[in-house]
Amino acid sequence: MAKKPAEKSAKKPAKKPAKKPAKKSAKTPAAKARPRREGYDGPSVSVVVPVYNERETVEQVLASVEATGIPSEIVVVDDGSTDGTREILENYVGRKPYRVLFQEENRGKGAALRRGFAQATMDVIIIQDADLEYDPGEYRGLLKPIIDGKADVVYGSRLIGAGPHRVLYFWHSVGNKLITTLSNMLTDLNLSDVETCYKVFRRELLEKMELSSDRFGIEPELTAKFARAKARVYEVPIAYGGRTYAEGKKITWVDGLAAIWWIVRYAVAD
Repeated sequence: MAKKPAEKSAKKPAKKPAKKPAKKSAKTPAAKARPRREGYDGPSVSVVVPVYNERETVEQVLASVEATGIPSEIVVVDDGSTDGTREILENYVGRKPYRVLFQEENRGKGAALRRGFAQATMDVIIIQDADLEYDPGEYRGLLKPIIDGKADVVYGSRLIGAGPHRVLYFWHSVGNKLITTLSNMLTDLNLSDVETCYKVFRRELLEKMELSSDRFGIEPELTAKFARAKARVYEVPIAYGGRTYAEGKKITWVDGLAAIWWIVRYAVAD
């Protein structure tokens, strides 16, 4: 009887070598990335807005700040307003990109700014008053020296450049020049406008200083401590639409005299 040919055993397909698990990227996850605003490609920005009795202007100012498309967050600190401003700001609570804080009593611009600085989380801070004297349309020019890697601090000067300036009080201009000159003498800077609202700076600088001023002394205090930190300081020209006392201006000659004391204290003794 003829033998049946032996059946060939079916070959099992060769196993492919197991793939090694892909290495995790060392990059920060997208969820933790700093937020960026459409049309703006610079560092993330916190705008800190101290507010006291600005019912007539605060909404317009906040709308102008938001319309720039630059800030990732707008930190608003109501400093004990009694004219209805607080009630207006309550409408911004929980609304992005706003963070609204309320002081129970009026403590001064410096106190409001210090609280706002403590809550700011972005890379660069811009100080914005809640009146209509300073135009948020200046932000890109103010940020440029920082974006270009040239500056740590930028002051917006009302006294050195182009742009419309409302003509107001002669003695205020004299006082500002005297205060700026004294500050320059003691800090060895050559600023033209130490009292300007527009101060823009890298938030990391705050880690090197402890601020204490509650009122308008915050302006010379910041300047003295920027100088002490050896920060690179630039000025850029800005327009200025000052207002009268009837329109809500708050700083007085008393604050001017106090500024002299603060300049000496923070530049020499602090």
